Amino acid sequence: MRRSGPNSRMMERTSTSRDPPMLNHPTLDDPTDAPDLAAADTHLEASAETLRLRAELDAGLRAPDACISPKFLYDALGSKLFEAICELPEYYPTRTEAAIFARHGGAIARAVGTGATLIDLGAGNCAKAARLFPLLHPAQYVPVDISADFLQDAVERLRQRFRHIEMNALGMDFSGGDWRLPDVVRHERRLFFYPGSSIGNFTPDEALAFLRRVRAQCGADGGILIGIDLAKERAVLDAAYDDALGVTAAFNLNVLRHANRLLGADFDIRAWRHHGFYNERMGRVEMHLEARAAQQVSWHGASRRFEAGECIHTENSYKYRPSAAVGLLEQAGFAAAGVWTDERGWFAVIHARAIPPGAMH
Repeated sequence: MRRSGPNSRMMERTSTSRDPPMLNHPTLDDPTDAPDLAAADTHLEASAETLRLRAELDAGLRAPDACISPKFLYDALGSKLFEAICELPEYYPTRTEAAIFARHGGAIARAVGTGATLIDLGAGNCAKAARLFPLLHPAQYVPVDISADFLQDAVERLRQRFRHIEMNALGMDFSGGDWRLPDVVRHERRLFFYPGSSIGNFTPDEALAFLRRVRAQCGADGGILIGIDLAKERAVLDAAYDDALGVTAAFNLNVLRHANRLLGADFDIRAWRHHGFYNERMGRVEMHLEARAAQQVSWHGASRRFEAGECIHTENSYKYRPSAAVGLLEQAGFAAAGVWTDERGWFAVIHARAIPPGAMH
């Protein structure tokens, strides 16, 4: 899950078939439930970006198989819930990836080099990148996240600790479309940092398209440092995405609260349940919200009846074999320079360099 990803868990997750949003929403009855996702919600209510997000959310809820893009999991509350998920014993990706960096940090730093422009996609609370600062000594740090307010708070705290590093936070959605980095981002030695296996939130075709967009902005001397969750036993995956404490369930259900705020919808969160499981045939974990009973849900300009047992698809997380992960990067225009895994082979961190256009087959 990570964020934005199909934006993703804030640090690791996103989707294939969920997407959603719309126009003016009525005033909320409870003023404490005011918008709190990104600057788009709080300050730019009539902006083109806000209208685009609402239109996306609206389209997903109208689709024959209802879906909500995982990017909408990450409003302010969703971001905090994902932080809690990362502390759960069942949720192995965060600590397994952290153990790889702890054990192989020196080798990774030698492969990557110092003084790069570190572009942190789906940065969330910026904690993962911050742990690499003493190793990579970036010349510039550019955290990117859809939850702009949450990101700005995290960067302000980081600036107090690393005053010598130039930091430029970007609140933007990089999950689709032809996104480009602004001129404030240095062009020299761009290193895209995409940990947490957020790439798994995309379908394989979407992942390839996304990585090609990243490659297009790397320049001749750029690269990517990416975390990829590897295929493993079903029981491990099922527990990771449906924990005993119910934190993942709260994280998933919160997307309906977000939809209520963004669209002026009237989802009753108590009328839905979380369902997370590993789909072995598709090679991915899926998250859904299942209607507990038949119900009618309305939002500005639209309405839909959900039957009991009908689901809204909110996230996918594809699991890769190491050879498939390397192959995906190569198709996108990268050459794998280093692959590091944990002792159990559950997770991989891969550094890949951009292949010059003339050297690509």
